[in-house]
Amino acid sequence: MKLGLKDKRVLVTGGSRGLGRAICQVLAASEARVAFTYAADDQGASETLRLLAQAGSHALAEKVDACDADATHALAERLEKDWGGVEVLINNAGITQALPFALLDADDWDVMMRVNTRGPFVTTQALLRGMIRRRAGVVLNIGSLAGSRMLDAPIHYSASKTALVGLTRALARQVSRYSIRVNCLAPGLLEGGVGDAVPAYRVDDYVSHCALGRLGTFDEVARLAAFMVSERSSYMNGEVVVVDGGL
Repeated sequence: MKLGLKDKRVLVTGGSRGLGRAICQVLAASEARVAFTYAADDQGASETLRLLAQAGSHALAEKVDACDADATHALAERLEKDWGGVEVLINNAGITQALPFALLDADDWDVMMRVNTRGPFVTTQALLRGMIRRRAGVVLNIGSLAGSRMLDAPIHYSASKTALVGLTRALARQVSRYSIRVNCLAPGLLEGGVGDAVPAYRVDDYVSHCALGRLGTFDEVARLAAFMVSERSSYMNGEVVVVDGGL
């Protein structure tokens, strides 16, 4: 089934590695026009560009901290001028930190919230102006199972991803009048992703309770992300889609 993403202008935050890179690859394979941001990993960004070029995509890589409001708004203006604006935004950039609640301090909390909640807010606000003017657009926030279920996960990480669910639902209600859809994709543990940052016993516990008996892959989640930003999901709005292998 073709997704109808050909020539769609898509911006993915955090595209230099992991799930963000996989999403960029799936979008490029669907013939979308892809731009991605990254904060610091020049080598990773170059590798993403190389992989996308192999797929025939002339992607754009922008070294922009998604939490930096001035830089992000400047990027939005450049993309409006040079690209005709962004039709699809995927807020993927995020961090985690494996610390128990008793060892957290206020700085740990602030850093997590800055990246995982301020980043999507700043980027979405910057890109929404063009979407509202065109009366069309899609925003997909990459959340986490930890923001949707009661899990043994870092408290500040869970709180940040739960906040992203609230942002998704409230914004979806506000901007639907402009034919803009906002949804959230909440993956469980993935190979090479957050699963690598949690203790082995927690991974084993997850796998033992997962109906499929394994971790997910970046590609599996990326393909669902592409569907959720395509016209094939045109009646989906304000939803949180959990993909966890069956917990």
